[in-house]
Amino acid sequence: IFLSVKVYVKLYHDSPRILCLTYHLQNLELIDPTFQWNGPGGGGLSSKNSSVQISPTGTLTLRRFNLSGLYTCSIVYKPTAMQPDKKLIIKYLIYAYSDPKNYYEFTARYHAAPCNSSHNAFFEKSLLQILSKLIAKHSCEVTVMKSKCHHVKIQRGGIENEIFFIFSVASLDREIPNRLCQQSACDASHRLNKAKQLIERFFKQQVEVSRKNSKLLPEIYYIEGTLQTVEVYRCSPGYGMNALTHPDCPECCVVCSPGSYNPSNGIHCLRCDSSLIYGATKC
Repeated sequence: IFLSVKVYVKLYHDSPRILCLTYHLQNLELIDPTFQWNGPGGGGLSSKNSSVQISPTGTLTLRRFNLSGLYTCSIVYKPTAMQPDKKLIIKYLIYAYSDPKNYYEFTARYHAAPCNSSHNAFFEKSLLQILSKLIAKHSCEVTVMKSKCHHVKIQRGGIENEIFFIFSVASLDREIPNRLCQQSACDASHRLNKAKQLIERFFKQQVEVSRKNSKLLPEIYYIEGTLQTVEVYRCSPGYGMNALTHPDCPECCVVCSPGSYNPSNGIHCLRCDSSLIYGATKC
């Protein structure tokens, strides 16, 4: 008899206790039961391995799990002392998963110097340094995704030069060394939200300064009302989200199965017929 079950284990965490029994057999008396676990690739599992724990009743626990694939348990037993052996094989497809990471994508526009001017490049570099320094204490980083100068015809006016900035803000996986903080304040999403608030406040202050000095605006200045913020989710390379394939873990970043891959920080595993491993990052 064969049974097949999907199990999801958080990456680098211990698995739940995985039984080598069906619900029906749990409530029966079994004579001389023997259990055998095999991992991905068919190799036998043993408690001699520090990442594997198997109880006398065949229950499997995987420590700091990171090896996705097919785990098979076979149980041989007698229903009664007088009856012949029975054998049951249970197949577990065990998938590593992680929580999706989020980052913020900002767009902003600045009145600029002529598009071929070196002033624009210098300003972009300075702005990046200011924003990076602003959020560094929250262990977040700013990345310029796109920066381009355009000629824009304004309403009832002539042509202006404008820089279109697109930049992302993400929390770093590592914390600032020796920084004491409560657990909630160290949380990545908490730090990221703090960084977002600081950046939004920075642009708001630029508007206030411009209003006070409206007659003496610099050559390059922020255009009020152009800051837009979008929250974006991503999975690590080799992982993706798919509620149809994994209905029991619909908002998880689940390891890409053989036949698929994710090369970057998107949220989908892409099809790749030549991919034969779990967690492929290239086709």
